[in-house]
Amino acid sequence: MTVELKKDGPFAVLTLNRPEALNALSFAILRQIGEALDEVAAMEGIRALLITGAGEKAFCAGADIKELRNRALIDQKRGAELGQAVFARLDTLPVASVALVNGYAFGGGAELALASTFRLASSNAVFGLPEIKLGLIPGYGGTQRLPRLIGEGRALEIIMTGRNVKADEAEKIGLVNAVVDGDLLEAGREFAGRFTRYSLPALEFARQAVRRAGDLPFAEGLRVEADLSTLAYRLGDAEEGMAAFEEKRKPEFKDG
Repeated sequence: MTVELKKDGPFAVLTLNRPEALNALSFAILRQIGEALDEVAAMEGIRALLITGAGEKAFCAGADIKELRNRALIDQKRGAELGQAVFARLDTLPVASVALVNGYAFGGGAELALASTFRLASSNAVFGLPEIKLGLIPGYGGTQRLPRLIGEGRALEIIMTGRNVKADEAEKIGLVNAVVDGDLLEAGREFAGRFTRYSLPALEFARQAVRRAGDLPFAEGLRVEADLSTLAYRLGDAEEGMAAFEEKRKPEFKDG
């Protein structure tokens, strides 16, 4: 399989396993990713999803260009909609996702990382949305997610020049949460462990509230926050958390 999914303790690990092609995305692979994300949503005992690419050269080098040529416009549109829909599944998973970017993350690979909740990069990671060099623009969500993450000016400059962004710059501009040395998967486990010990419903409410910040006027966003914070207050985990605080002990969350 070119997309592998396994359970690793409290984590699901999704690996793009096509290293001979730098883990490039075909439409078939996009569908496999979608199916794997459906499996993640149904997994029991999972507290985060870690996404990586096989080999040391690439997380994912982008779309398979050969598939994009000589296609009818309606097929091109459906292809873009497929990529957008698959990556949007990451927003609706019951757990957060962490992209572990080793090597190249170009085009659709960068867009997969952008769609993840968090991004960690190895020191050799290189990001890019080079579609402009082919007379194209990003089509799997890059034009929408990148400016929300790093600001419109920087995003336009990266997209309109198609230039590469190395790991140190990616960390500086907020494209990645951290650059790590050593075993990237182990770093991902450690990073995810910093938040996965908390109540999963409360974590999901936090993700929902922050996601809506990019879609709503400020006043409406505040109303969403008020609604979600009220729902969180009704959780048994909230009662446990507040009781533990008063009793000066660690809370024992039950995810409910």
